[in-house]
This record gives sequence, C-alpha cells and structure tokens, in this order.
Amino acid sequence: MLTEIFVSAFITLFVVIDPPGCAPIYAGLTKEATPTQSRTMALRAVAIAAVILMVFAFFGEALLGALHIQLDAFRIAGGLMLFFIAFEMVFEKRTQRREERADKVMEREVEDVSVFPMAMPMLAGPGAIAAVMLLMNEADSWMERGAVFAALGLVLALTGGALIAAVPLIRLLGDKVEAVITRLLGVLLAALAAQYVIDGLRRAFDLSVGA
Repeated sequence: MLTEIFVSAFITLFVVIDPPGCAPIYAGLTKEATPTQSRTMALRAVAIAAVILMVFAFFGEALLGALHIQLDAFRIAGGLMLFFIAFEMVFEKRTQRREERADKVMEREVEDVSVFPMAMPMLAGPGAIAAVMLLMNEADSWMERGAVFAALGLVLALTGGALIAAVPLIRLLGDKVEAVITRLLGVLLAALAAQYVIDGLRRAFDLSVGA
C-alpha cells in the first residue's frame, strides 16, 4: 500500500515539477554564471522549493482560505511572471541589462534566479502546490504522508541533479548554439506561461459559472 502511494506520488510530482523541462531553462537563465554560482543557485532553488511545498502541504488550504486567495490566482500570477522572463530570454533583454550593469561596475554581478523564477513558480508552482495539497489530503495516516514526502524528496533530488548537469552541457555546445537554444527555450517558456494563465482563467471561470 505504501509502495503504491509512493509510486503514485512520485509519478505525479515528477510530471508536474518536470525536472527535464526545467533543467535547460535553468541553463539558459544562468549562462553568465560561473559553475560554482550556477551549482549554488540550483541547490538553493531546490531547497527553497522544498520549503514552499512543505508549508503548503501542511498549511496550504488554511493559508489560502485565510487570505481569500484561490489557487487559480497563483496560476495566473505565475504565468504572467514567467511570460516576462520568457520575453527577456527571446529578445536577449537579460543579456543587454547585464552589459549595461557591467558598464557601471568593475565586476559583473550575476543575477540570482534561485528564488524567482526557479524556486517559484518554476519548481514550486501552482501545479506542484496543488498536487502536494491533493496528495496530502488523500493520505490517511502519517505513514502514507511519509511516503508522499519521500516521493517529493526524490523528485527534488533528481531536479537538483538535472539543473546542475544541464549548465555545463549547454556550455559545451558553444555561444551560437547556446543563443539559439536560449531563445527556443524562451518561446517554450512563454507557451508554458500562457498555459498557466489559460488554465487559471478557465478554472476560475468554471467555478464562477458553477456558483
């Protein structure tokens, strides 16, 4: 029984968090960072996402209810924020901003993407939050909740490994290939952002009609 819960939770969270999909996007966001910086940001992003998901696993429904916030609002807000990041990736606005910043300071500062957009909404996004809350609600005992948390821990560990491995792999391809991949990933990220907004609006509209 616990094995079935673990496997079901692992598959659900793996599909929702999507480590293979997040990894190349992370590599595109951190192409200006050193290997140490990118590795540190990857581990920090996973750690912050773990804390966020744990908080929502235990207190999610009460917190959202107290603030009168629907989960669909997270989807819409997260989608809009991700779309802004995708726009910058496609049109290389991030690179332009870094170059302008480098003209003002002697040492180029690397933008920390561990909290936003990686930890939230990429890793601990509306889908992951909803999945964790649903899985916890379906667990009838602390043993079953432990199986859910074990699955979450394994998925986040795989995510951290994927983020760390993607950065050197992208760098090996060279600057021109990296620029093409970054823009392509920006387009994919924009599509993901649009899907977040569409899902949030659709579900919010369905709830309002049903009410």
